[in-house]
This record gives sequence, structure tokens and C-alpha cells, in this order.
Amino acid sequence: MTTDATSAISPSRRLPRRRAGLSEWSDRHFKWLLVVPAVLLILSLSVYPLVFSLWVSFVNYDFQIPGHAFVGLKNFSMVVLDPVARWSLVLTILLSSANVAIELGLGLALALAMVRGFPGRGLVMSVLIIPLFISPVIVGQAWALLLQRPFGPMNYLLGQILGQEVTIGWLTESPWLYVALIIADVWQWTPFMFVILLAGLTAIPPNLYEAAELDGVDGWQAFRLITLPQIAPIIMLAITFRLLDAVRLFDTIFIMTAGGPGTKTYTSSFYLYTVGFTQFHLSQATAGSWIFLILTALLVGLLVRRLVKSEPA
Repeated sequence: MTTDATSAISPSRRLPRRRAGLSEWSDRHFKWLLVVPAVLLILSLSVYPLVFSLWVSFVNYDFQIPGHAFVGLKNFSMVVLDPVARWSLVLTILLSSANVAIELGLGLALALAMVRGFPGRGLVMSVLIIPLFISPVIVGQAWALLLQRPFGPMNYLLGQILGQEVTIGWLTESPWLYVALIIADVWQWTPFMFVILLAGLTAIPPNLYEAAELDGVDGWQAFRLITLPQIAPIIMLAITFRLLDAVRLFDTIFIMTAGGPGTKTYTSSFYLYTVGFTQFHLSQATAGSWIFLILTALLVGLLVRRLVKSEPA
């Protein structure tokens, strides 16, 4: 009788125990339960596409050819041996280096001019950073309209300044088309350098300049001996961030020159876009993307290593 009664009430006793055990388990693993959704989201949106693209680069993934036959390193060799791919990489290096160098110089000059307060400083700073909030597509379209021959006003303004007619083909003639791309990029991204460098300048302790002034140090020596060493890590940080974005130059080229004339303004991003989404050679474009990713990772490693070394003692 006792056994039957115990067996009859045991299911009702097990339920609270199970709930208590589940509650204890959830409390013990609560922090991991909070992380799981984010991990699953990252795996689905980044890791899986990355692994899938790696698989695509080793097969013949072409919309025009049925099946996905394994081809090994053929896609990579096609990219490496393609003269257009090599030219696009060279142009990417040249354009990104020129853009970052000019933006660094102009940004540092503006930061030095704005580090001290003056009437209307806030208004001037607001105007200077406006280009940062404009889409690169809009920037490319605006500069294309300004530089377009014969209706763009740029040649007319230059003619008024020089006193003679100017008929430069900014978007069709070398080297002017590269100058046009640099102008558009510098106009938009110099404020980025300016903001970062201004933050670095304002963080320098004023007592360093006061001590240097007492020692008879002039302005140039103070800039060379105090300012540059103090903001060297900030400069490297700005170069790192800006260079990583500059090597992906695509929007303004797509709007202003469409890669032309011919392939003269093909950057690596535009080349990969053309191969993958115009010619539909997805495997070759994916292999090129992996090559570009590896080169960019090496660049990041070098910049980060240099950034660590530039930390002031």
C-alpha cells in the first residue's frame, strides 16, 4: 500500500524537481545563453559566407557552366596571370597611397590651424566635417558634374585664373582622370584625418610647450620635438584606418569613370566587381578577393606593428 501511494504521487514530485534543476542549470549557464544568439548571428552572416567563398574559389562556380567541378588553384592562377588584375593592384596602391598622403598633410595643417580657439571656430569645424556625412556616390556624381567637359565649370574657372582657354578632359584623359579621382577622394576624407589629428593635438599637455618656450625653442622646433612625437601614435592610427578604407576605392570610380577609358581606372575592387558581376566569372572573382584579403591582412599586420612601436615612452 505504501509503495503504491509513493508511485502514485511521485510524478507530481518529479515536476518541481525538474523545474528546479532546469532553473539551476539556466542560472549557471545564463551568461552563455546570452552569448549564443550573437554567436549564431556571426556564424551565419560572416563565418559561413567566408567558408563558402573559400570553397567557391577552388571550384568552377560559373552561371554559364553547369556543375561545380573542382579546379584547384586554377582560379588563383588566372587572377595572378591576368594583366588587368596586376594593373588594378598597382593602381590601387598608387591611388590609396596618394590619397592618404595628401589627406594626412591637409588634415594635419587644418588641425594645427584649429587647435587654438578663435571666434567662429565651431562653425568652421562644422563646415569642414560636412563631406564626411555625404555618400561617396553623391560625391562622385557631384565632382563628375563639376569636371565634365564641356559643361562642367572647372575648366571655365581655370581659364579665368590662367587667362586662357582650358579644355582638359578630366574624366577621359591621362593623367587628369587620376587627378580627378584623387581630388574627389581628398575632398571627402580629409575631414576624417582632421578630426582624429585634432583630437590628438588637444590631448598634448600644455606644460610641454610652456617648458619649451622657457628654453627658447621656436615654433618649428616645438612642432618637431614635441608635437610630432606626441601625436605619432595618432598619426599611425589615422593612416591605418584611412588606408584600409582607401584600398577599397570603388564608389567614386564607378560613378566618375566606370573604370574607363578602357581599364585605365580599374582598381582591385572594381576589377573584382567587373569579373564577378559583369562577366559572371564568380570563381575567379572570389579567388581574387581572397588574394586581395590576404594582401590587406599583411598590410594591416605591418601597420599595427608600426603603430605599437610608435607608442611614446
